[in-house]
Amino acid sequence: MAKGEKNFINKEKEDEMEIYGYKQCLWKLVLVAIGVICTGGFLLLLLYWMPEWSVKATCTQTSLKEAEVVLLRTTDEFKTWFRAKVHKLLSPGTDPMENLEPQISKPVENGRENDTSRLPIDQGKIAESEGMLVRYFVHHSITYFWNSFLQNFKDLKGLAEGVSWSAIHGQHSKGLSKELEEYRKLFFGMNEVKIKVPSVFKLLIKEVLNPFYIFQLFSVILWTFNGYYYYGVAIVIMSLISIVTSLHTIRKQYVMLHDMVAAYSIIRVSVCRANSEIEETLSTDLVPGDIIVIPTNGTIMPCDSVLLNGTCIVNESMLTGESVPVTKINLPNPNKNFKGLEEDEIYNPEQHKRYTLFCGSTVIQTRFYTGELVKAVVVRTGFGTTKGQLVRSILYPKPTDFKLYRDAYLFLLCLVGIAGIGFLYTVINSILNGVGIGTIIIESLDIITITVPPALPAALTVGIVFAQRRLKKLGISCISPQRINTCGQLNLICFDKTGTLTEDGLDIWGIQRVQDNSFLPCEQSVCKESLVKSHFIACMATCHTLTKIDGKLSGDPLDLKMFEETGWVLEEATEEETALHNPITPTVVRPSKQLFLAKEAAIDRDMEMYDLPSSYEIGIVRQFPFSSALQRMSVIARVLGEKHMDAYLKGAPELVANLCKADTVPTSFSDVLKIYTKQGLRVIALAHRKLGSKLTWHKVQNINRDAIESNMEFMGFIIMQNKLKPDSSSVLEKLRKANIRTVMVTGDNMLTAVSVARNSGMILPQDKVIIAEALPPKDGKTAKIHWLYADNAPRHLDITTAASEAMDIKVENEGSGDGLHQMNYYHFAMDGKSFSVINEHFQDLLSKLILNGTVFARMAPDQKTQLVEAFQNVDYYVGMCGDGANDCGALKRAHSGISLSELEASVASPFTSKTPNIACVPNLIREGRAALMTSFCVFKFMALYSLIQYLTVTLLYSILSNLGDLQFLFIDLAIILSIVFTMSLNAAWKDLDPQKLPSGLISASLIFSVLSQILISAVFQTTGFLLVKQQTWYEVWTPNSDACSSSKLNLTLENNDTYSHDEKNIKNYENITVFFISCFQYLIVAIVFSKGKPFRQPSYKNYPFVVALILLYTFIFFIMMFRIEVIDQALQLVCVPKKWRITMILLILGNAVVSFVTETILLDLILWKLVFKKQGLELNHFTAIYEQVGLYILLLFSCSSEVLDRKGKRCLSFIFCSDKRRPKAKYMHVAQELLLDPDWPPKPKTITEAKTKSHRNNACQIITVDEQKIP
Repeated sequence: MAKGEKNFINKEKEDEMEIYGYKQCLWKLVLVAIGVICTGGFLLLLLYWMPEWSVKATCTQTSLKEAEVVLLRTTDEFKTWFRAKVHKLLSPGTDPMENLEPQISKPVENGRENDTSRLPIDQGKIAESEGMLVRYFVHHSITYFWNSFLQNFKDLKGLAEGVSWSAIHGQHSKGLSKELEEYRKLFFGMNEVKIKVPSVFKLLIKEVLNPFYIFQLFSVILWTFNGYYYYGVAIVIMSLISIVTSLHTIRKQYVMLHDMVAAYSIIRVSVCRANSEIEETLSTDLVPGDIIVIPTNGTIMPCDSVLLNGTCIVNESMLTGESVPVTKINLPNPNKNFKGLEEDEIYNPEQHKRYTLFCGSTVIQTRFYTGELVKAVVVRTGFGTTKGQLVRSILYPKPTDFKLYRDAYLFLLCLVGIAGIGFLYTVINSILNGVGIGTIIIESLDIITITVPPALPAALTVGIVFAQRRLKKLGISCISPQRINTCGQLNLICFDKTGTLTEDGLDIWGIQRVQDNSFLPCEQSVCKESLVKSHFIACMATCHTLTKIDGKLSGDPLDLKMFEETGWVLEEATEEETALHNPITPTVVRPSKQLFLAKEAAIDRDMEMYDLPSSYEIGIVRQFPFSSALQRMSVIARVLGEKHMDAYLKGAPELVANLCKADTVPTSFSDVLKIYTKQGLRVIALAHRKLGSKLTWHKVQNINRDAIESNMEFMGFIIMQNKLKPDSSSVLEKLRKANIRTVMVTGDNMLTAVSVARNSGMILPQDKVIIAEALPPKDGKTAKIHWLYADNAPRHLDITTAASEAMDIKVENEGSGDGLHQMNYYHFAMDGKSFSVINEHFQDLLSKLILNGTVFARMAPDQKTQLVEAFQNVDYYVGMCGDGANDCGALKRAHSGISLSELEASVASPFTSKTPNIACVPNLIREGRAALMTSFCVFKFMALYSLIQYLTVTLLYSILSNLGDLQFLFIDLAIILSIVFTMSLNAAWKDLDPQKLPSGLISASLIFSVLSQILISAVFQTTGFLLVKQQTWYEVWTPNSDACSSSKLNLTLENNDTYSHDEKNIKNYENITVFFISCFQYLIVAIVFSKGKPFRQPSYKNYPFVVALILLYTFIFFIMMFRIEVIDQALQLVCVPKKWRITMILLILGNAVVSFVTETILLDLILWKLVFKKQGLELNHFTAIYEQVGLYILLLFSCSSEVLDRKGKRCLSFIFCSDKRRPKAKYMHVAQELLLDPDWPPKPKTITEAKTKSHRNNACQIITVDEQKIP
């Protein structure tokens, strides 16, 4: 493959990377070695920090086939570079999945037949007769091998890719010989998810080589040469404390993760060999293709495997967050040629989860047939397993992209630029004054260490640490502290419905059965004598995956509630009883004794299945577990003594109706369904089918579920009530008032979701709901969207008469739709299928729909993730709140994921709430806003600190002076550190305010704030510096100088010996002036920048901060106004007249007043309020989005602040567009465009069609037609 061609690994996956091949180059290595020596090792550090430069500086590019080093770059927005060394190993073959038993069974000449380790070897030392060389590299715990066919490196998938069901039951079901297992182990390695806890020394080296600490080391060396020993030692001590603390935290996290992963990771397993022998071995020796025996008493799965036979009850809480036991069934065998049996498919662990036992899951118990062992074939091992992928996502997290940190780096570059100016000024000024070269170098470099504060990263971290502690007190744990700041920017929250907005538990609200193709009246109870023999109750009693664990019934809450409502009893056969049956799942259900009557009452013949025998039992022959993709489950059951079997089905009403015979579905099906769903009730449909007597038990075990789930007879509805959690409505109201969008993403029915959204306040009573019903292309016709306007459903209905009421989706009769266009409140709702169609065929419409999309129903887990990404693509800061069951992908993808589950799966979510309700969301946003505001405050303070000190030093350099060692120490330790640590303690404000924080440092308000304070500080400090020279008593200071009263002259002369010769010219009148003015300036900007309401508590409630300020103000004022010889000598301060001290006080007071007025009055009350505060007007939330960028213009022209009508909004858009300014956020730009679109929102009774992709940019041409004009 050509070396210039771009190649990829993990193509079209989340971890896709570009890959480039390189070879070591001797002359480049020599040049780099010389460069390292000449730069004192700095070049080596630079290459360590920049892997791309390291490879290109020492290697030449070549083809991947000949590469000795590969350079990897992620294709995401971060474009991160990695390097990896290519190793070689000796192997009998290049494909681990091929059968090489004839070759590998022969002893290898060099005696390496038992060597299973991957040993790098030199290509020139191996003879071809000894084996083949296989090239590979390791990146993020995954090994990539060279694939000659693809001419690229590729990771090994085991049996999880490209293997059919028939192959698994055929060639892969016989087991492996010991020799073949050893051969595969060469490639797959040990089966373990091993977390290596780095040694303290290795962690120390990695931490010390951080650019931050290298810069500190450079600063300390420079300060030592400059004689600032005390300050240098203080910084070293602080750095050591920081390093030790960081090492302790990092190592503790590694140990915790190691202990979590290592628990039960190595166990003894039984492996079936190719010769049918069963061998005990360690789980670390397993490779794909091994056949393992699942013990009857359960185990923790050490690998990903697929069931060949038997059934397992599994707890997958480690991976899915769902603690409910799951039933896993054996993979169907398509090799058995029976009519209607399973068709052959390509096995995929993610798509065929019901057959797969995942690594890390706990097998609670197994079920087996007639003495057969429950066997599974290993498909993935090590870090390739689902557990391994989860651990990898924790070990190698995706970088957090937050504007604050990007702006921080830009700001630091600005400081470096300012430092460069100071550097040049110092050099020129020193040369002009004849200063020595050594002094010039030290002082000019010192100005850089002053301008770029080494303590800035630590200072920014303080606020996050304190916020994390406050979150912990609120019951919210955090595994990604950097995400706390991101929470302060969240402006859209996606909520799961069941278990998040509503209660977990479901109550049976009633049942509505079907008879003679029509609905019977609703019945509140199912425990009736007349229903015991009905198919309806039989379906409720059998169609589930419940099991008994330690004598207690366990399973899905919905199944459990439904079964308990019947009053039946579930019994599972013992091992001895199982042997009496041919392969049949040994689960039996029967009515409890309370349902039997001494005499059989007269029962409606149409509802009878058969006369109730003395021992009436139904055996569950086979289960087809619930699938979120299919949205249904079914079972095959047989009544004891009957010759035929029955199939029972339950699931989403719309899907169940499509699987039933049309003549069994009542004509009022849609009407009745909408009655319940509009009330927020959950509806489950039941169906039944009588199977032929020729269908034997043996055939049932291999039959395709599609062959069973067809031609069913519709039996009716089970109506279940899912109540809102008490806090849901109030929390959503808080978020709405704070102008934070709320969206529902659920797997439930569309109208049920809309009803819950209305009842919870997510959709207000007066709001309109537009349902987008999208259909994919079919029979040569293009994809299309039907626009339906949902009517407002009544909150309370009389269920006894509800069936006769016509409650349909109301389509407005106005052909023009002008009335609808005049409405300001509308929400889009769609289901998962429609979302997929729109995402694929209507990309131009997607951004418009999600701008007002509020309800997304019937969403699969991957669709939830896609929706989060769609919101992020239009620049929303998205939060996701779910119960952790089907929301893991979305929780990980969102800017801030909040899990309401405390199970192990919550490690995938940055935040986990101990309280299982959404009250944690506003708390998290409040703390995020407080932390973000603290970061802004601290960053501005640190920037001003460095620039104030820069001004001080620059002014003193002009007279060849500087601050003293202890002066630096006093400023940096006593003032700066105490202020930084205490100003970060402000707690979050009690309420969520509509006012929004800037997303980064590069914003008008923050830049104006910093620049104004820099200017004020520079003016007053320069004024003091120049004014002191104008005093009558001023002279160039000498040890004999004393500007104080003449009575102190003798004391000065007597103590003249105590003053050593001041080579650095520290003691002078300019020094004491700018020193005291700058000290007070640090405290002034600390107060000015320490903002409180509406994001943090007022500073006066931050008692440590107040105490620190009072102590510092008192101490500095005291030593400034009164001479204390010990302090003056230590700080190298000279004596100045009392009058000048009072003048300095006046300058400081003037500085404080101007700073306060500028920041508080001019910035906060004028600019900030005008630009941001007006977003909180009582406008429609979406209208506010349209108008927020143009509000400043409106206020300048004194426009009305009332809700604008349509013409007013168009006028605003015209003004805005004429200025040629675009909002930064894409969703705001889309909203702005919609103001000028007369056809938005879509008119009622219209269809939007997508034309074929005929344009160069593959964009779909979208046309909208009137539904009435369609023939």
